[in-house]
Amino acid sequence: MEFHENRPRRPFIGFILIWRAWKAWRRRAQTRKVLSRMNEAQLRDVGLRRDDTY
Repeated sequence: MEFHENRPRRPFIGFILIWRAWKAWRRRAQTRKVLSRMNEAQLRDVGLRRDDTY
């Protein structure tokens, strides 16, 4: 049996999925933080209301 035949196809996929989930969570948290600091006029400029940010 060759070396490549005895290896798992994607050994670190679990770590990759955890990393992607963490990055997505962090991006959402940063977006919420920025939007929560905006006033009503700034939110209206980007087409949002305060109710949309929660």
